Amino acid sequence: MSLPAPFNRLRLPLIGSPLFIVSGPELVIAQCKAGIIGSFPALNARPQTLLDEWLHQITEELAKHNRENPDRPAAPFAVNQIVHRSNDRLEQDMATCAKWQVPMVITSLGAREEIFNAVRGWGGITMHDVINNRFARKAIEKGADGLIPVAAGAGGHAGTQSPFALMQEIREWFDGLVALSGSIANGYSILAAQALRADFAYMGSAFIATEEANASADYKRGIVEGSAEGIVYTNLFTGVHGNYLRSSIEASGLDPDNLPQSDPSKMNFGSGGNTKAKAWKDIWGSGQGVGSVKSVGTVEEMVSRLEREYHAARKSLIANSDFAAWNS
Repeated sequence: MSLPAPFNRLRLPLIGSPLFIVSGPELVIAQCKAGIIGSFPALNARPQTLLDEWLHQITEELAKHNRENPDRPAAPFAVNQIVHRSNDRLEQDMATCAKWQVPMVITSLGAREEIFNAVRGWGGITMHDVINNRFARKAIEKGADGLIPVAAGAGGHAGTQSPFALMQEIREWFDGLVALSGSIANGYSILAAQALRADFAYMGSAFIATEEANASADYKRGIVEGSAEGIVYTNLFTGVHGNYLRSSIEASGLDPDNLPQSDPSKMNFGSGGNTKAKAWKDIWGSGQGVGSVKSVGTVEEMVSRLEREYHAARKSLIANSDFAAWNS
């Protein structure tokens, strides 16, 4: 679909996904200045009053960038809200987002009509995380503007369905905004997401290995040294199934191949479930696409690489004689 302003002025059709602990103002500002949508979880701002300071900083720095670079304006930013009942500060966080008129709100673990209406009321748009077609329909019925299909291989909390199957089913009935998530870590996969009829690609794990990310040197090194076979899918650490770096599980003294199941009714995003290791702090989320990440650099360097790969992929398809014949 045609993208609404200001989402139609991006350098790449890409959203930097919100990363628990890792995403802060520095990463978001760098992503937006580089021409892609940057985002962060509201819960990263602790205490709650810090959220107001972060949104002030992001808004002011991006406005300053736009004044100084009228020919290369920054992309808009997004805030992720966990809509699960365990989030006891959702109402306060939404009020703070309303104060700063956040352009995009990404909702996870619960679709609520009043949240979608509130964002629409201040002129923002909402994108909702889903892992299957049933949840996608529920979110749109309740008023979400767009969807984020979290397909197999995505970092952190993720589903198990192929992006091909999930996008096919959603596009049979929904023609609104879609951002596809799942093993996207290079420019070629951004173009592939568009080929599946997504408006945006949704990329997180690769940005952990950037200078602006609030991640430890060991975590960043784990991303650089990681590969698809080094990712473990489990619900032990939060009660929700997700993908994590095998190396971080092993470093916590656990056997990645023999992890017990956690009780999903006792969902807790930082407790580590039945372990002493804490999710996100000790156990590191990562998607299966990290094999594309070869070094730690700045956000601008990463986006430049993604841009080169994206345009190379486009040129390769156009230049390929067989592809041209198939599409003649």
